[in-house]
Amino acid sequence: MKFSDYMAEWLYGEDGYYATYKNIGKEGDFYTAVSTSKFFGGTIAKHIITLVDEGFLLPDATICEIGAHHGYFLADICEFLYTLRPALLSSFSFAIVERFDDLQRQQREYFAESFGDVVKLTHYKSLREIYVKNAFFIANEIFDAFPCELYFKGDVARVENHKVIFDQKDDRVEQKAKRYHKDRGEIAVGYEEFACEMEGAAEQFEFMSFDYGEMQARSDFSLRVYVKHKVLPFFLPEDDEDYIPRREFFKKSDITYDVTFEHVKDAYVEAGVDFVEFKAQMVALVDMGLLELLEILQKNADEEIYKQELEKAKILIMPNFLGERFKMIRFRKQ
Repeated sequence: MKFSDYMAEWLYGEDGYYATYKNIGKEGDFYTAVSTSKFFGGTIAKHIITLVDEGFLLPDATICEIGAHHGYFLADICEFLYTLRPALLSSFSFAIVERFDDLQRQQREYFAESFGDVVKLTHYKSLREIYVKNAFFIANEIFDAFPCELYFKGDVARVENHKVIFDQKDDRVEQKAKRYHKDRGEIAVGYEEFACEMEGAAEQFEFMSFDYGEMQARSDFSLRVYVKHKVLPFFLPEDDEDYIPRREFFKKSDITYDVTFEHVKDAYVEAGVDFVEFKAQMVALVDMGLLELLEILQKNADEEIYKQELEKAKILIMPNFLGERFKMIRFRKQ
């Protein structure tokens, strides 16, 4: 089978890695910005309020997270909206795009526990089900989870019994490889369709996403597996002491790769959506008001709570943690 089909089955097939709820953070395979600090969602809430004050977002806009897993990110946004501008919590509509029924159930239960009936949450299986006038779409680590093809000097990979064999030709993949100056590496599949679906989901919207990668394509394979916070290169040699047969990871561990943000940008621009900016996560969060939120906490909480939250927030912006490795990309349809 094509590698993209193999990766889709690994992550999204029956009993796939993302098909059922997985712990994220200390008890899981990896950390995310969401699992690190509530102030990640809080900073997005502050940005949303800025968009309302600027007139881009309407008070009855739809706030929609794509691929929410447990629902922590959107819930953190709601919590900070309640603190900073409580009227918006009742005037906004809140939604999650989530294809899996089990995860939808987890998210509904978490929102019910957190907010009772104060926050009305709507679920959609895909962006194709949505059509609203005004929206803010948010996603964290979504583009690295799109299936990809593997390309090496003109050949495209197939998978046979978990073994990767480069002996296929695919004009579409080769054109993408040439466009992004790759002679080897991952070619994501589905960015163009996703961008077109979002373009059709709202008359006017802003979309913000965070992920790891660079604007320009890296010159080698970045495909890797996360197992209990250990990173294993997908192409680890069999004689390496950390080598484990791929079949033992299949559907049981996360598989991911670095995002080529130029590919994301091109997909949205070609869909008729304006590219706004691309920044390191640390710059983006500071620009959107993370430090101001921490100052508010310092004035209103005891010193021990402030210190605890400050240490968590530092992980979001410090270059040697998540601050530089992760990037923010932002688009608008106006």
